[in-house]
Amino acid sequence: MRMPLLQVRDLRIGFQTEDVVKGISFNLDLGQKLALVGESGSGKSVTALSFVKLLEGARVSGRVLWTAQDAQTLHPQATDAPHTHDLVKLSERELVHIRGQDIAFVFQEPMTALNPLMTAGAQIAEVLEVKRGMRRTAAWREAVELLNLTGIPEPERRASAYPHQLSGGQRQRVLIAMALACRPRLLVADEPTTALDVSLRMQILDLLNDLQKRFGMAVLLITHDLKTVRHFADHVLVMEKGCVVESGEVDVVLRHPKHPYTQRLIDSQPPRDVVAANDHAPVLMQAKALRVSYPIRRAGWRGWLGGDKFIAVRGADFELRAGQTLGVIGESGSGKTTLALAALGLLPFEGGLHINGQSWQGKASQDLPLRRQVQVVFQDPFSSLSPRMNVQELVSEGLTLHAPNLDGLGRLRRILVTLAAVGLTETEFPGLLQRYPHEFSGGQRQRLAIARALVIEPAILVLDEPTSALDATTQLQVLQLLQKLQRECGL
Repeated sequence: MRMPLLQVRDLRIGFQTEDVVKGISFNLDLGQKLALVGESGSGKSVTALSFVKLLEGARVSGRVLWTAQDAQTLHPQATDAPHTHDLVKLSERELVHIRGQDIAFVFQEPMTALNPLMTAGAQIAEVLEVKRGMRRTAAWREAVELLNLTGIPEPERRASAYPHQLSGGQRQRVLIAMALACRPRLLVADEPTTALDVSLRMQILDLLNDLQKRFGMAVLLITHDLKTVRHFADHVLVMEKGCVVESGEVDVVLRHPKHPYTQRLIDSQPPRDVVAANDHAPVLMQAKALRVSYPIRRAGWRGWLGGDKFIAVRGADFELRAGQTLGVIGESGSGKTTLALAALGLLPFEGGLHINGQSWQGKASQDLPLRRQVQVVFQDPFSSLSPRMNVQELVSEGLTLHAPNLDGLGRLRRILVTLAAVGLTETEFPGLLQRYPHEFSGGQRQRLAIARALVIEPAILVLDEPTSALDATTQLQVLQLLQKLQRECGL
């Protein structure tokens, strides 16, 4: 019998005095699609990151046995036994040959995983040059082809774009193309479809499924989305507070869950609970014929004669009243986030846009009063939260600017009340105010971002995919929180 590709035995991971993964064990075979499921903070991501020592300051014990398998060892008549390494014991130099080549990652937050100073194509080509020894021209052609495989429209043009010029879904597909560049034996996909709309989510999962079959690789899917698990995975491991509480085939576990925690995950579907809109409430934000465009430089000598424009938003009209919720939906790249950034005064626009009768002036001093009225929670919390500021500094920054009359005690009280409202307390997170963003899970960082926006008590909250990074139970908590605040404050 062929050895499993990956054998995890009594894996334990801790930070300082707290253990976040508590002795888990499982096997992963070549060609298998295994889903690791659990709530935010259950230990899913740190488990995968520990395989190739991407956890700074962590205590890792146990065994992670990697059995190198190539085309020869897959042949039924192969006589050479594949060599097995304990990844926990390998040095940084030894892991260089495994990272990205044998084990590749698709990370949850593409904006922080991509280099903002390099184009999408250059970043993919760099992997091909370093890991596969390809020449620059051939690597660029392969990069464009990989982008085409992931379904990005106009791959040649997108290859020349920088990350900030791509939508969230397009950035995620660039990461997938980078991960697949070296045809890895194990692809670790950490929430790979979080940033994508429903139709693209299915396309990406189908793409990964097709590539997994074509190259025979194993896929470890880390997700909180049970629909994704049903559509993609063969087997599932359910994690709660660092422990595996249930495992087995997907159909068996999801149809007949035995553990109460698994049952709770399956039943955690947010109900619709929307306050009825008041047609007589004052209009807080109004847009008429709103248009946003980006300059595009022409290729070759024509670029010296002037550029073209890419129109991202064409003549949008809308009204938003006090206490009302307006949903903006559409596929990735349809202009949703661009519309939101224009409404926030963060992008130049044409047409009319008024907030309480006032318009953005494009000058910091003149726009400051409007900034307090309109706050935002971005899709990617890790890139919107400064890694050099702790929780207290992050949440108090807005108060320092918009509520300078608050004394130190009043500011601290406001911070703690707001953090508790989004489910972050000292009881659950000792030393909460002195922690930094990287010490939280993706879902916890999003709650921190929401607290940062709510602390100055805005009238309008702009939410750009605010729950896409959250598991079902945390989504429910956040939506209930937002509904409560809307009812109480007319948000």
